[in-house]
Amino acid sequence: MKLHRFVALCVVSLSFSAACGGGNPEPETPASPPADEPKAEEAKPAEPAAEPEKKEEPAPPKSITVALESKSGSKLAGKATLTEEGTGVKVAISLEGVKPGDHGAHVHETPDCSAPDAKSAGSHYNPDKHDHGLPDAAQHHIGDLGNIVVGKDGKGTLELTIADANLKADDPHSLLGRSIIVHEKKDDGGQPVGNAGGRIGCGVIKE
Repeated sequence: MKLHRFVALCVVSLSFSAACGGGNPEPETPASPPADEPKAEEAKPAEPAAEPEKKEEPAPPKSITVALESKSGSKLAGKATLTEEGTGVKVAISLEGVKPGDHGAHVHETPDCSAPDAKSAGSHYNPDKHDHGLPDAAQHHIGDLGNIVVGKDGKGTLELTIADANLKADDPHSLLGRSIIVHEKKDDGGQPVGNAGGRIGCGVIKE
């Protein structure tokens, strides 16, 4: 009888303990750490825009102006402008104070106008050893410029291009380091130098 009572009390005691929340509490599960949030991609500094390539400007054509001085007692005044143009040299001559008529003009070989008659300028510039002739002849010196026509006012001009000439230093076809001569008479294209008479004007072609 006493055993039954003890068992009953134990059952009642266990039931009461369970109802009151007895026993060991379940351990709390620790919260999982938050997953790494994806980082916004860092903005890269903008690369500087490439500068457009600068095109090199072509060099201006080489040009030389030559003052013409009077020789052999003339009253000549004038100038010649030589400009590289393609594969040649454009020559533009202007004169004043000269007797009316045709006057031969040539490039001579030596850069020297010191003599009163300009004979210090040497002979025609003729590196290719051609016969003398007017510029439109099949053969002529590279220095043959033809004739300057002078009017009653004593003024005259001539403009032409010498093919295969240039203004480069030490080139066999260069007019640089030569002289321009104006003659008292017309160049008739005859041999050996055109029968143009004395030299009334001279100018050295130099930079």
